[in-house]
Amino acid sequence: MKTDSSIAIDSNPPKVEPQKNRWRTIGILLFVVIFVSFFASRLEFVLGKTPSLDKTLTPVTQAAPQEVGSYDVLGYAINKEEATGLLNTENGGKQLSPENGAFAVTEETLKLGRDAFYSETFGNEIFQTDVVGALNGPINMITVGQAIAKLGGKHTTNLRIPINEDVTIGGRTYKAGTLLNTGLDVPANSLVPLGMRASFTKGKLRFGITCALCHATLDNKTGRILEGAPNNDVNTGLVLAFATNSAAMFRQTDVNPTQIPAGEHTYIKADGEESRLPDAKILEDAVDAKLLTWPPGNFDSTGTLVNNPSQIPSSYTFDAWPYGWSGHSAIGWFHGLTTLNSNVHATNSDGTNGADATQTLLGIDKETYLGVILQNAANPAFRLPKDAKPSEFFDKIDPTPGEPAINEVIRMPGYPKGSPFMLDGLMASSPGFPVGEQLNAMSAWQNTLAPPPIQVSDVASLEKGAAVFNRAGCIDCHSGRYFTNHDVIAQNEIGTQPSRAPTLAPFAKNFTTPQTYPNSVSVPLPSNPPVLEVPTDITPQKAQQLAFGMNNPVGGYKVTSLIGLYLTAPYLHDGGVAASASALKQDEQDGQFVVANPEQLGMAGTLMQNILPDAQVSLRLLVDRNLRETMVAVNQANPDLQKSNVDGRGHAYWVDAEGGFTTQEQTDLIQFLLSLDDEPEILPSSR
Repeated sequence: MKTDSSIAIDSNPPKVEPQKNRWRTIGILLFVVIFVSFFASRLEFVLGKTPSLDKTLTPVTQAAPQEVGSYDVLGYAINKEEATGLLNTENGGKQLSPENGAFAVTEETLKLGRDAFYSETFGNEIFQTDVVGALNGPINMITVGQAIAKLGGKHTTNLRIPINEDVTIGGRTYKAGTLLNTGLDVPANSLVPLGMRASFTKGKLRFGITCALCHATLDNKTGRILEGAPNNDVNTGLVLAFATNSAAMFRQTDVNPTQIPAGEHTYIKADGEESRLPDAKILEDAVDAKLLTWPPGNFDSTGTLVNNPSQIPSSYTFDAWPYGWSGHSAIGWFHGLTTLNSNVHATNSDGTNGADATQTLLGIDKETYLGVILQNAANPAFRLPKDAKPSEFFDKIDPTPGEPAINEVIRMPGYPKGSPFMLDGLMASSPGFPVGEQLNAMSAWQNTLAPPPIQVSDVASLEKGAAVFNRAGCIDCHSGRYFTNHDVIAQNEIGTQPSRAPTLAPFAKNFTTPQTYPNSVSVPLPSNPPVLEVPTDITPQKAQQLAFGMNNPVGGYKVTSLIGLYLTAPYLHDGGVAASASALKQDEQDGQFVVANPEQLGMAGTLMQNILPDAQVSLRLLVDRNLRETMVAVNQANPDLQKSNVDGRGHAYWVDAEGGFTTQEQTDLIQFLLSLDDEPEILPSSR
């Protein structure tokens, strides 16, 4: 041992009696325990706040044209110039008042929206921590801390979390020392992953999730945040499966707890009779097994007992309505974007949300539904006692007394029925804010986001690609500045994987007239607050109905915007169209592209193997029928993808030799598609 020569060391220290030394140590430990116990309930801190702009690529990006000074009146956009004129008249002032449902886009509301995007959980840390136990199993605070510490202050786009002991999850065994690829992004010098919010309150450390977990990612080269880009490798299924009570998320899979054998946990049903809940271990294993089939970059937001993880979309939302894979968020503030934002913080992050409607939606009575969620809760204080009535127990532990969920929500008029405005009849809204303020602010801020500029080297190729875009008919659906005609196309016409299209139909069976409270009303709601009708004429009725399988039982998928394609691979709603950079090669004789590495095709050969898909190669598979056929076969041979309904089929609009296009024209089209950034160099001429 090296010592500092300036420090004198006594080579003959006084002897300390062992008994006295032992009691001194015990005394110190007791003092520490008493100190921590006394002050823990009073100590509060939060990790995971809004990053400064200089840590993002937003300053070098041309913002989408969401104007400060504009208004949104329950879905009707009023630009700044029009608003200025209206505000100079008495009737115009009334039209743009909060009492009329008008939301003003200001610098302050945009700041609130950005802050909410990064740090607002609406209280979901309680459900995720105390009920689901998301960091209570083999993935826990210690292993996450180990993984972050190993970064040494550097950033990562894939936090690799160690497993410290052998464990079996969902029938799969993971050996000690295994590093789990979570796809969680961690900015440089951060103590928590991007989009996770750690809070220490009332003596307990909890982790919640924000929009940024899925809808922001890091640029791997610079470590700066790409605001609005999808985190296309975040492995939500894996992280949830490793929780101790993943069964609380059963409705995001196709595991119906009423079909699981009964266990020993007794409870009281609505009729007052005693019954037994499904066996907790069997149910947990079944749900874990289905969650582990989810590919990275996908999440199931349907909640109707179908295993349907869909690709996480970008938040480049300006003029990209309707929202959601089927266009199900189509009315209300910001043309349905506020509806989509609320849905993220409703059933998707809190299973207790909507318990009052589960008999209609799922065929599961409320008492059984809540009992299943709470019987194995991670926190014993939230764990359903035997012989209890679940709804009565829930009322005792509910952190938001008076509201029917753990998260911070308010009942919409007509609850427990939902509507196309709020699918489950509940809106995420925190006490102290006007109704919808946080959601609307997020919507306004998201409408400023755009992908950073991409370097263009061959403008002539882009011009040729734009011409191919027109000639191939792409512009018929992907029209306008933001490349969407806002339509919903029936599944039997578009031909893509059929499972998701009709999945929201059960919600439609529980719909009533869409209404809301004006944003002049604050939360908590007063008694008898005023009510506003939510206009339904801002999106064609046919598209609205198709999104819920109402006018066609197969349902439909919306025409997505093409902005930012260079950041959003894999493609299609199931994320099935994907390939690595080395999956294809160009034939030396005829110049056509052929498969070089079939094991790196599709979702099965990319993200399922921890290989990021290449945007250019993946787009070639999207438009070339022969290459796609091979890729679909690879996906369909993967058992996990078949269980999660991912294969990358359909959207049969080809730009290939059989369609009369040369390989060079195909390449020009792909280069054009990849150039659609914040301010595209070339735009196609309208027909």
